[in-house]
Amino acid sequence: MDKRIRTSFIFSVIFIMLSLSVLGGCGKKEADSTTVPKEIKIGTIRVPNDQQLAKVEGYFDDAYKKQGIKVKFVFFDSGVAANQAFASGSIDFAEMGYTNGVVALNRQIPVKLIWIHDVLGENEALVARKESGVKTISDLKGKKIATPFSSTSHFSLLKALEAAGIEKDVTILDMQTADIVAAWQRGDIDAAYTWEPTLTELKKTGTVITDSKQLAQQGYMTTNIELVRTAFAEKYPQLVVDYLGALAKANNAYQKDPTAAAAKIAGSLNLTAEETLQQMKGSTWLTPQEQLSPDYFGTSKETGQFQKIFLDTAKFLKEQKSIDQVPSEKEVQSFVDPSYIEQLVKGEK
Repeated sequence: MDKRIRTSFIFSVIFIMLSLSVLGGCGKKEADSTTVPKEIKIGTIRVPNDQQLAKVEGYFDDAYKKQGIKVKFVFFDSGVAANQAFASGSIDFAEMGYTNGVVALNRQIPVKLIWIHDVLGENEALVARKESGVKTISDLKGKKIATPFSSTSHFSLLKALEAAGIEKDVTILDMQTADIVAAWQRGDIDAAYTWEPTLTELKKTGTVITDSKQLAQQGYMTTNIELVRTAFAEKYPQLVVDYLGALAKANNAYQKDPTAAAAKIAGSLNLTAEETLQQMKGSTWLTPQEQLSPDYFGTSKETGQFQKIFLDTAKFLKEQKSIDQVPSEKEVQSFVDPSYIEQLVKGEK
């Protein structure tokens, strides 16, 4: 073979090999961008709402297993623990009271608020021991009251005490729900503001003084919300929409047959079907369309009332020294993200 021809041949071979290598690299990059995680970790609390129903009905499995994704549920007794898990990057989704969402934003935990599970009502309440003699909020003066700090119950308790003008005349103790029951049984506390299913246990020997439904009527609405880890949402936006789809499916099932939904949840909460149904009726479940209304999220183009409530709550928590800085309106609007609900609704049409 002529030397010039041989040299040209060698360069041609090298060029082809390099081209294949580049193309192979591009193909690999494209494949990486379309892969899904092997497992999704979901933080949950034992509350009879759409997340719990979606869990027991297998709606999350329906959404993810066909994509080869395992679903793991991690129980948290409060949003404080869930926020710690988010900060360490060990969970992808979690439910909590929205006041802990305020804390998450304040601490710059990389998460977004993407769903309102329920608007709280009679399922969160202030209960006093019958033997304490407490019948009104004013009667709590000088008493010991327990609640999980930075929770919706904590916020509601402080607002109730503030309205009665006795916020400085009581002792408030920070306790998780299991500790509240134990302290109640020992007689260490006079009252507690807490949620279900702990609330049902306290009501057996206690008297309801006020609840979150009454406080909402006074302008202090509280909700349970869903947060998603920002890095997860940015990498797998469709998986976030799929998650909300499972919640919407659970909402539909509840609206069609509340009694059947309660019966399916009851066992996971160690409650009777009747107790579960009563608790579920104590809050308001929102459809995706309702969440996008001006009363709640609003839309990506026009924010709703919820962002204002969120900001007002942040100001209150700053006054209580639960957070060290009030976020700006822009920060709240970036944190409260209705875009995934919008995609869900658009896909349903």
